[in-house]
Amino acid sequence: MDQKQLIEDFYKAFNARDAATMSRAYDDAAHFADPVFPSLDAAGVRAMWTMLTARATDLTVAASDIEVDGDTGKCRWVARYTFTATKRFVENRIVASFKFRNGLILEHRDSFSFWRWSRQALGPAGVVLGWTPMLQKKVQATAADNLAKFRAKA
Repeated sequence: MDQKQLIEDFYKAFNARDAATMSRAYDDAAHFADPVFPSLDAAGVRAMWTMLTARATDLTVAASDIEVDGDTGKCRWVARYTFTATKRFVENRIVASFKFRNGLILEHRDSFSFWRWSRQALGPAGVVLGWTPMLQKKVQATAADNLAKFRAKA
């Protein structure tokens, strides 16, 4: 399978909340980073997608502008969902970049505006504090704790 097809299949699986298919897209030495989960190894990213897809009730995901050049790739994707903690609707616009090895994702970095996300997900607190490192670190700590608890139960 070529890398462009890998990315297309990854986001189709995400939209279907199929974490098993998403997990198989990663190399065993993979690394993932985004503003909420700044550093996950392959086991961590697989667990994260499993947790997020399991908790999602109204998630939709759509990828576009998929480009691959040799062992790198990028795309844009949009996730629409209700943020579980606050029951607030979020439309998160993300730019993903990838590095591939042996037809699998070796590095995956998602970039998005944390402030834009926090305003939607957290409401007034996100509007006032969403641009601050303090709030981002709190969200990261909560996310890491949730992932650790999820992994402990699995």
